[in-house]
Amino acid sequence: MPDPPPRAVTIADIAAEAGVSVPTVSRVLNGRSDVAPGTRERVEQLLRDHGYRRRGVRPHTEARLIELVFNDLDSPWAVEIIRGVEATAHAAGVGTVVCAIHRKASEARSWLIALRARESDGAILVTSAVDPVLHSELQRLHVPAVVIDPAGVPALDVPTIGAANWAGGLSATRHLIELGHRRIGFIEGAPALLCSRARLDGHRAALESAGLLVDPDLVVAGDFEHESGFRGAAAMLALPDPPTAVFAANDQMALGAYEAVRRRGMRVPEDVSIVGFDDLPGSRWASPPLTTVHQPLAQMGMLATRTVLRMVRGEAIESPRLELATDLVTRDSTAPPRPAG
Repeated sequence: MPDPPPRAVTIADIAAEAGVSVPTVSRVLNGRSDVAPGTRERVEQLLRDHGYRRRGVRPHTEARLIELVFNDLDSPWAVEIIRGVEATAHAAGVGTVVCAIHRKASEARSWLIALRARESDGAILVTSAVDPVLHSELQRLHVPAVVIDPAGVPALDVPTIGAANWAGGLSATRHLIELGHRRIGFIEGAPALLCSRARLDGHRAALESAGLLVDPDLVVAGDFEHESGFRGAAAMLALPDPPTAVFAANDQMALGAYEAVRRRGMRVPEDVSIVGFDDLPGSRWASPPLTTVHQPLAQMGMLATRTVLRMVRGEAIESPRLELATDLVTRDSTAPPRPAG
């Protein structure tokens, strides 16, 4: 006679093993803040160890709730991805939960506990490296995941949605070269992200194909925030031989560069041409409207949602690696350089 299946662990079991009350475990599961950090960590570890999942888990044939996880939510870039995810999920009758984990392992662990408690069916991770622990936990919970703009090389079984960042960087710099610029500055994005490195590589490829040297003084560090764009542009404009054009790896840094130009008593594009990357809604309302590389952020969110919903249903996906095209949008922030003298 076969052995009976093992009994599913309960909240009471977790509470007894942790030496706390059942309500305390419930508060941890629901993400409540009124639990001592040491107690929370002990309970979360036991929940992970036992692979706890609430009773009444529905069959994973149709999704009802998916999670959209960012490192940070303080950017209009994130809003565009949310817009695409929400539109597709809503049309499919699926709810969404938006979370930010701020690049902290402790917050990622808390998110996993909350995901388990909510009985979520899938996850979309944005600019995440999908570390082995997180990947293992999602697999154990049978929660399929898709990554938008992966930070590093993802696991082979985790589909990714990205954009043609190298081609976008190439087209932005080529545009400036075709206008006649030869001293072109570049403000990097967050160096840990693949998209940042690809945009810089595209910029360098455009310079090299035009026979122009890559001047290390004209490549400055940035982090995708306005302030770093301001600092980077200000540093380059203070050089003895400053650039006549600046390509910033995203729109926010490009707008920071606008301010650096203004504070030097200069004008865009008469004195310095500026190009951004993303084509966020506000870029066309800048003064002057920003020339930028359009990245289909909302469409990336839509495709990621469709992919994770297909995975929940057990259907084959179109491709584990999708890269969407980018396009240069020419506006009024770029012009030929002033004639010498």
